[in-house]
This record gives sequence, structure tokens and C-alpha cells, in this order.
Amino acid sequence: MSWNPMLAPVCPDEVGADAIETLIVPRARDLGGFEVRRALPAPGRQMVGPFIFFDQAGPAEFLTGQGIDVRPHPHIGLGTVTYLYQGDLHHRDSLGTDQIIRPGAVNWMVAGRGVTHSERTSSAARSGPNALYGIQTWIALPEDREDMAPDFEHHGAETLPEFEDGGVRARLILGSAYGRTAPATLQSETFYLDVTLAPEALFPLPDDHEDRGLYITEGSVSIAGQAFEAGRMMVFRPGDRIAVKAGPQGARLMALGGATLNGPRYIWWNFVSSNRDKIEHAKEEWRAANWGRGRFDLPDGDRDDYIPLPG
Repeated sequence: MSWNPMLAPVCPDEVGADAIETLIVPRARDLGGFEVRRALPAPGRQMVGPFIFFDQAGPAEFLTGQGIDVRPHPHIGLGTVTYLYQGDLHHRDSLGTDQIIRPGAVNWMVAGRGVTHSERTSSAARSGPNALYGIQTWIALPEDREDMAPDFEHHGAETLPEFEDGGVRARLILGSAYGRTAPATLQSETFYLDVTLAPEALFPLPDDHEDRGLYITEGSVSIAGQAFEAGRMMVFRPGDRIAVKAGPQGARLMALGGATLNGPRYIWWNFVSSNRDKIEHAKEEWRAANWGRGRFDLPDGDRDDYIPLPG
């Protein structure tokens, strides 16, 4: 299958090093045997297209009975994307969703005016040793959709478009790329791909999106003769035809981007908005804990212990 009949892959050595507009080295944080590496937001680079938050969670190994417990917490003004390489997570939210996500599937939760959710290792996984490795991102909503009704979609791995050609295997998680469209309902132009490259394979980025970036989760890639190892995000100059070449051990990448939004966003804790006042109002409502009678409620089956407002 051809990736894109209109795009001949560019030899990386013919791409100037200045095609990389921003190089991001994620900040690592140890959460007690579990490491999170945050690439977005970064100093000097808040977003790539509409992507405003990008965390690599793990890889981590847990003993029997252990796992991840992210207690109920709120969001506004964004959509959360959960995608796993290993393990599982049990998602519950204030919409009534009760969904376990496994590798290759996607959970897409649109917070809009306000939603609460929790994510925990499932009881089945805790019955023995288990692992977790995945990526969670937030996508900022367009200004005129920030107060939309919250929503949730789960799409299994078998429903997501896949591509394979010339040592490249890719799954389209969200949005549109190479003439294909993923099933999740989006509010702005976006693409998000899980890409696995054989050693020395060439991967051409979509050339029909304004903002484009890559995050290396495994292996390495080269651009203009310069090697980049796992744990790096590159954001590319708009308009250039770009291809990256996998290193001698191959690579696994997350490719992301889309149209830029109409302006920067304010971020405080789990809240994103184009308007500071909306964030202040959300703070007040979460602090009030007026569950089910205001903006926020708690998930069914997970109402006993929530994350309080910081500070």
C-alpha cells in the first residue's frame, strides 16, 4: 500500500537540520516506582497543532495486587486521549462510562464544560504481576467548543485504520492522514499515529497538516544525518516535506499535529481554556464538592476518594 501517492519520501539527508523548529527533552518525574515523562507543554512550545499535553507513562512493572490508581479528578476545555502499549486501565467517568482500555485501542473523552474521571489498573490485571506503558495526551478544544457537552468514545484496535509499506507499520489513532480517517469524533483538524519502523526504514510525515511533530518512544531516528534517541520530541517547520529514517535497531514513534488554534490557552492543573475566568469558576465548583448539582459529579463506582484542588 502506498502511503500517499502524491508524496515521494524525502531522503532525510536532503532535509535541512533547520526543518526541526523545536527539539523537546521531556521532564521526568518519579511517582514512586512509576515514571512519567512530560513533553508538552514545554518552555517555548505550548502546543503541536491542538495537542497541549503529552505524557509518556512507564514502562513500569507492578507486583501482584499493585497498579495505577488515578483518583477521580476534573477537566474542562479539552479532550483526553489514552493509548496503551502494555497493560490496561479501567476508566470511569461522570457520564456513566465504565470502560477498560487495552493496547491498541483508544479512549477519547471530551471534557467540554466539565467532566470527572478516574483511571486505575483493572482488578483482573492486579491478580498477578502486571505492566503499564502508554501515552496520554490532551487536545485543546476550539474556542467555540470549549463549553460543549462532555462526551466519551472508545474505539477498539480493530476499528482503527492501519498502514503497512516499506518497513513502516502505522495505526491512525485520531483524525486524518494519508487519505484515511479514524472513527473518533473530533472538533478540529488533527492527526495522531502510532508508527513502528524496521531498521533503516523511511517514514514520511503527512504533508497536509500545518503543525507536525514526532515523539520517539523506542529506538532512534535520523534527520539530516543527526540521530535522535528515544525520549525526544521534534516539532517541524510548517510546509516542508519531511521524512525520518529509523536507526539500526528500528524505532517506534508517535506522530501528531494538525491545525493551530486561534491563540494560546491558559492551563491550570487539569483545566484548559482560552479564558482565565472559566478556569477560576471551575476551581470554585470543584472546591465546593457540590456533586451532581453543579458543573461536576463523581463517577459511579468510584465516589469515595477524589483528588482535592491543589493548594
